[in-house]
Amino acid sequence: SLFKLAIFFFCYHACGQEIYASENPLPVGSNVTLSSQTTFTAGTWDHNKNLIVLFYPRNFFIEAPWKDRVTFNYTTLELSIRSLQLADSGLYILQGENFNGQLTLSVQEPVSNVTLRANEVNLVEFNDTAVLVCSVSNGSSLSYVWLNGSSEVTASEGVQLSDDNSTLTIVSVTRYDQGPFRCNVSNDISYETSKLVHLNISYGPSDPEIRVMPMKDAYRTGSDITLTCSAESNPAAKIQWLIDGTHLDQFGSQLHLEHVQENQTGSYKCLLHNTVTSRFSSASAMIRIVEPISAVVVNNVGRPPILNESFTLHCEVTGPVDYIHWWRNGEIISISNTTALIMGNNTLTLNPVQHSDNGDYQCEAFNAVSNMTSHIYTVIVNYGPEKPVITGPSMALAGRSVTFNCSSSSYPASHFSWFFNSSQVVNTSELLIGPLTMSMSGKYVCMAHNNITGHSSTAYKKLTVLAPVTMTSVKIAGVQPIVNHTFTLTCQTAGSVESIHWMMDGLPLHADSRRNFSMDNTSLTFYPVLRSDNGYYQCEASNQFSNLTSKNFMLQVIYGPDKPTITGPAFATAGHSVTLSCSVSSHPPSHFRWFFNGSMVANTSEYITGPLSSNMNGKYVCMAYNSITGRNSTAYKMLTVLDPITDVRIETPSRSAIEGHSFTLNCSVTGPAEYIHWTKNGAPLYANNRIVLSMGNKTVTLNSVESNASGDYTCTAINAVSNMTSMPYTLLVNFGPEQPIIFGLSVAEAGQNVVFNCTALSWPPSKLSWYFNDSLVATTSVFQTGPLSLNMSGAYTCVAYNNVTEKNSTTSTMLTVIEAVESVMIKSSTIPIESDNLTLTCEVTGPFESIYWMKDNMPLNMNTSTINSNVSYYIRSNSLHFSPVTRYDDGIYQCVATTLAGPHKSPQYVLLVIYGPLSVDITGQEISALDTVFVSLTCSADSRPISEYQWFVDGLDFVIGTGPVITYFVTDGNYTCMARNPVTNITMSQTIAAQGRLVLLALLALSLPVVTDWLSH
Repeated sequence: SLFKLAIFFFCYHACGQEIYASENPLPVGSNVTLSSQTTFTAGTWDHNKNLIVLFYPRNFFIEAPWKDRVTFNYTTLELSIRSLQLADSGLYILQGENFNGQLTLSVQEPVSNVTLRANEVNLVEFNDTAVLVCSVSNGSSLSYVWLNGSSEVTASEGVQLSDDNSTLTIVSVTRYDQGPFRCNVSNDISYETSKLVHLNISYGPSDPEIRVMPMKDAYRTGSDITLTCSAESNPAAKIQWLIDGTHLDQFGSQLHLEHVQENQTGSYKCLLHNTVTSRFSSASAMIRIVEPISAVVVNNVGRPPILNESFTLHCEVTGPVDYIHWWRNGEIISISNTTALIMGNNTLTLNPVQHSDNGDYQCEAFNAVSNMTSHIYTVIVNYGPEKPVITGPSMALAGRSVTFNCSSSSYPASHFSWFFNSSQVVNTSELLIGPLTMSMSGKYVCMAHNNITGHSSTAYKKLTVLAPVTMTSVKIAGVQPIVNHTFTLTCQTAGSVESIHWMMDGLPLHADSRRNFSMDNTSLTFYPVLRSDNGYYQCEASNQFSNLTSKNFMLQVIYGPDKPTITGPAFATAGHSVTLSCSVSSHPPSHFRWFFNGSMVANTSEYITGPLSSNMNGKYVCMAYNSITGRNSTAYKMLTVLDPITDVRIETPSRSAIEGHSFTLNCSVTGPAEYIHWTKNGAPLYANNRIVLSMGNKTVTLNSVESNASGDYTCTAINAVSNMTSMPYTLLVNFGPEQPIIFGLSVAEAGQNVVFNCTALSWPPSKLSWYFNDSLVATTSVFQTGPLSLNMSGAYTCVAYNNVTEKNSTTSTMLTVIEAVESVMIKSSTIPIESDNLTLTCEVTGPFESIYWMKDNMPLNMNTSTINSNVSYYIRSNSLHFSPVTRYDDGIYQCVATTLAGPHKSPQYVLLVIYGPLSVDITGQEISALDTVFVSLTCSADSRPISEYQWFVDGLDFVIGTGPVITYFVTDGNYTCMARNPVTNITMSQTIAAQGRLVLLALLALSLPVVTDWLSH
């Protein structure tokens, strides 16, 4: 129609908006509501491009085929369709003013009566093909999934899916295709799974094996052995046993061999046969039976072990032997160029014998079922004697005694003899000589002999007899030690001296380019002597048995004077006195004289002037003289006398400093000033492109002053004898105003008061004024509006004015006034009962942007519904839906309506979910009084609100008590407590039994004396 065409052109540029279905997909016969979040007054609802509803201002029209099943809400544009059919599937379009929303709806028939059948269930592996067919009685848009056990079956090599996946074909089945198989048929609204189908697949025998217990490489004679034959086979295979190809009269999976002997060694085989698959298979195992070793002994063959000769050991074994190992000191022996193993390792030969062959020897014999180690055979190598070693001095003092000790490495131990001048003097290893004389110097010989090896060896020691050192002294030889002249020291000694050593300051002294020793070290000569040679000198004379060190000789080199050093000021203040001190390096110490203008003024090292005047400027000379060296040396000091600085101040022009203009500071000084420097805020002030220092730094010119030039300025005048700093001059630069800054809201609601605050950097502070619609509204920095109305939206301007710089600056802020939200409330029409659905609705009076919910002062987490299995809720439009509500939803709820001006919270809504009773418990307590026994029972239940309680006995209809506590005389019977929730009317009960005069409670037991007393009555 023309109306639909107009709608089409109207929304041509506004396509793509969304519409929603209350449920999608849906089953046949159900109802659905289609809706949109947008409303408008004219448009259409279409299905597969066919009109359903045409609506326009204040009216609408439903096409005839839909009238009996469609309801249209003109206000919300919701379209409700009842009794859906398969033909109702398709594209639904809502078109209207600037809107074109689309939704594809799927209506499906539920799946039912799924069955699974197989063409044959008894199959042979690799020979047969399995065909399984899945069928349904009802359902549309079907999807088939096949399962083998818990694994999904997909098409692959040998597996085919056909007839829209409803038929499964397995070509050449294997044992892994036994199932159980099932098919799962589903569409978007339902699913159903067939019953299980098992396939009986015959296979094998495959993977045959024989397990031998116990499992060993060989077995002792007399052992019991069990062989077990197995293979994968369905049905189980028949088994026959063979040994070395000969059939045994043994059938079944196990073969038992008892008390085996060596003649039962052989290859055992089991032969398997599957009578259904007609297939054969076999497995083999080798069984070896061996006698154990009974004895092992090590024997020596031939001579004892002598170093560098041959030695042989033999291993004697009783029983069969596979191999033999030899051990020395717990480590296995391997073949080397001195170690040989022959005759199957039975014989060990050491050739030649070495010291390292000492040790404990064992042989170990092995066969397949046993091993045995011999007792230890200890080998000790006989050797020596090696060359003797003599200990004792080679020199000794006359009159003393010496001892020589002779030793030699040998086994067994050697015998010793001593000889001097070819004559034997003793036949022991130790030789004592003394008291010594000079004639007892000479060669002393020791001889060692081994009775087993028959070898001898000799060594000798030379002895020299000496006399002791008795005197040493250091003396000057020749002239005194004058710097840069030759000088000699000599060491005088008495006694037998073998060597002389010199020391300086306790440390050894060595010859160098200036210091030389004589051939026998008796004299030390300096070429020349220097001041660095000052120190304490000693000489030490020694021989092999004595030494003697001289006393310290202190060497002080005569020198000087060097160049004098003068200390004292170079500048001094007129009227003051100064002290000049002269010092010089010299030995012995020098004499001093002072001269001024050629006249001597003092003959001491220190000179003090009188009160200074300007004619006392000049050169002051110090002369030093050494009477031993005959030398003198001079130095001078220049002294300048100056007047002090008495006043320093900063002078400025009368006008103020204004930003962008030049400004000058002048430093006025009374007294002679050599240098002037400036500071700002305590930091040095340097020239740059804005700061100019002129007239010897007396004048500072600030070009194009900026506001950051403000601060405390000082100037300091300096000369050699004084300095003085001016009082600080505080410079305040007048500037601004800069661009004002406005603080305040940009959006506010009608009826509110808004406060704007304006600030602007300026010195002195600016005067501030406010304007709205070109009218002055305030003359302060803070401007507060009255209650706002919609016509008060607009630009609010702040003007700042500085009456010194005569400048002004302005800025504006936009205020938008919107309609106010009058109220936000949470409403609910139902009582919150656990497991029922509950809806909380946020009712807002006034326009708003969006709504969100809060629980316990925190934004409501929309993921909680999926994370926490105890809660389930969702938000649609302005409502919070619990489906269902539970105790875990308890809390304080608020809904928040937001506008451009900010959030609006509802009053708190306390949600306490009604539930229970969930459980009933009875507890009891015994009460005894006047020979009568009572029991008090207390009933409790988990419930909100608190449950009401009634008590019954033995199932009678009448109530014996109400309330949570009942007290009664002990009698037989069953006592029941019934708890009822007064809101939900849900009831729950608990019963306990009383038998005889004892109440059978887990928490109550009456004592025997009380029971006996009660029975006697």
